[in-house]
Amino acid sequence: ILATGRAFPSQILAVTFTNKAAREMKQRIGILIGEGNVEGMPWLGTFHSIGVKLLRRHAELAGLKSDFTILDTDDVVRLIKQLIQAEGLDDKRWPAKQFAQMIDNWKNKGLGPDEIAEGDARSFGNGKGRQLYRAYQERLQTLNTCDFGDLLYHPIRIFRAYPDVLKEYHKRFKYILVDEYQDTNTAQYMWLRLLAQRPQSGRSQSAEGRKPDRASAGQAAPAEASERSERAAVSGNKVNICCVGDDDQSIYGWRGAEVDNILRFDKDFPGATIIRLERNYRSTAHILGAASHLIAHNEGRFGKTLFTDRDDPEDDKVHVHAAWDSEEEARAIGEAIEAYQRQKHNLNDMAILVRASFQM
Repeated sequence: ILATGRAFPSQILAVTFTNKAAREMKQRIGILIGEGNVEGMPWLGTFHSIGVKLLRRHAELAGLKSDFTILDTDDVVRLIKQLIQAEGLDDKRWPAKQFAQMIDNWKNKGLGPDEIAEGDARSFGNGKGRQLYRAYQERLQTLNTCDFGDLLYHPIRIFRAYPDVLKEYHKRFKYILVDEYQDTNTAQYMWLRLLAQRPQSGRSQSAEGRKPDRASAGQAAPAEASERSERAAVSGNKVNICCVGDDDQSIYGWRGAEVDNILRFDKDFPGATIIRLERNYRSTAHILGAASHLIAHNEGRFGKTLFTDRDDPEDDKVHVHAAWDSEEEARAIGEAIEAYQRQKHNLNDMAILVRASFQM
């Protein structure tokens, strides 16, 4: 994009999940186009680092000052505990840590105090969940601070309430690139959709749809004011959005990730091209065959045919060992490790994967 002059570095929004991934992305781009050009890409980072930048620019629209602070988890729990006690509730029966997690889950879904389900609101603090959530947000505003979830929650609110602000970023970003799209939660999805929309004066009916596997490149411009509202029609002012992800690797549902986001991609962005990257560079043909056969039983996936150039019939096959209980399972694994050691294999070359830490 930069080499062909299709956009300036400041016109590209590139988003990933972790600081480490963002640093690696920056280093790789630097190798391709030079360190100087990378430094001119202010919109390359994690969802939350870019969210901070957006929020500091428009803090007053969220009732904050631009020098707001960000609370860590311990500070959040302490603040919620104070609010629980102020309501005359027993903080032992209604732990602050539990309510902090509930608030985080609500914000990951883009829900404010007035939007959470009545059942959820009444499930904490003798039915005072909504009241406590509202009091928490008010206290954050008074203290000129926010929590981690607010870094996306507030920008979403600002974009919805102030179309002129959203339009400013529509003009700014000519290309939007997203990594690990299968791990996006509802709030991240809404944030991206708002930035990727290109509304025109008319409105059309909303479309439900699907998204891609390990790579999806689209030139599209749908719209959405919110998941519950009508979506604006696609205009001629297209946005170029490329989302990379693998629906078979969506493993963060426990922290709010929605695999449906990636499965809806081609409907959310009409005209998008789905590119399947099916060549595997890491595994042997035997491993790929076993994994593909197993994952094929999953419902709600795109499906793909993985292949590798490492097709050596002498490669070890995948062995399945059925154990009566966890003790026999551990004993069998230990014996296998000892056998590999006798064959002069290093312990550093072996890995054991378990479903949960208690199994270790």
